[in-house]
Amino acid sequence: MTPGSRPRPLTWLVPAVLTGAAAPFVVLAWKAATGRLGANPIATALNQLGLLALVFLVACLACTPLKVLFGVTWPIRIRKTLGLLAFYTATSHFLLYAVVDQGLRLGTVVEDVVKRPFIAVGFAAWLLLVPLAATSTKNAVIRLGFKRWKRLHRLVYAVAVLAAIHFRMRVKADAREPFVWLGIVAALLCVRLIDGGRDAPRARRRRSAAAES
Repeated sequence: MTPGSRPRPLTWLVPAVLTGAAAPFVVLAWKAATGRLGANPIATALNQLGLLALVFLVACLACTPLKVLFGVTWPIRIRKTLGLLAFYTATSHFLLYAVVDQGLRLGTVVEDVVKRPFIAVGFAAWLLLVPLAATSTKNAVIRLGFKRWKRLHRLVYAVAVLAAIHFRMRVKADAREPFVWLGIVAALLCVRLIDGGRDAPRARRRRSAAAES
């Protein structure tokens, strides 16, 4: 790409991501319809949806660090799509638990949230995702103002940490995979913190120059 040239539209990118993201749901639905989810199909479906939500969430978080570290800009174009996929998958995970597993008995759900820490952590992660999904539109950015919107959407890192902890607490035997996810989230957060630390002096210099002009 020559300096000053505009990036290509890549109109196929989001449809390609959505098509690829649909594949795990199709496979899960097929397994459920054909009785191939094992002895405890609800638990299997819950585990797969929960892990898939974490995958989408971490993929969303990786978009900016890829730009910072390698100058790759195209992932920024699918960041919102990945974030919304994480929200919709996490919502499916929660609804499967609340409606199918618990029969929409709200008292039982509330009791589980209060008494079982791993459910409380997962529920907290989902709750924090709700305002992020609700403010994912351009109108929301205009309404909140970019600075407030940006501060709000930093909650995504708290969501990722809570989701990885929820995964770790859910796994009773081999904890290596949850720790890998925790490590990935920590690494992505470190990249953002270091990049933010480098940007802060530049921002101060720009504000100082603007005040002097």
